[in-house]
Amino acid sequence: MKAVVQRVSKGAVEVGDEVTGAIDKGLLVLLGVARGDTKKEAKYMADKISGLRIFEDEAGKMNLSLKDIGGGMLVVSQFTLLGDCRKGRRPSFVEAAPPEEADRLYENFIDAVRFNGVPVETGRFQTHMNVSLINDGPVTLIVESKS
Repeated sequence: MKAVVQRVSKGAVEVGDEVTGAIDKGLLVLLGVARGDTKKEAKYMADKISGLRIFEDEAGKMNLSLKDIGGGMLVVSQFTLLGDCRKGRRPSFVEAAPPEEADRLYENFIDAVRFNGVPVETGRFQTHMNVSLINDGPVTLIVESKS
């Protein structure tokens, strides 16, 4: 799995005219599921991202997690994170998990984040989404389950 994690002061996802998920202060997570990923990777990623200490404490140091600040997580499926652009000009998506497998693990990730006590909002799997955010910092990290 691969995720782009952005610290946000606001984030929202729309499908057509419907807002499917929105948060105030928290994390926007663009999540890509790779071929061969399992529930183990979903739990690892959920625990890792939920526990990231990337919010400022009273001294201005990045030392607080989502739970510490009472923030939420907005999770958006993003298979294009697995795009390989090393050859040619058109990305190859052979490393991305098939849709049924990716959807199951995307839901496993969301369930694991909720189990960690973090409120979660989502996009809608396998649809065209418009994502808006105000990146706070900006702080943007890439988190991967495999080295």
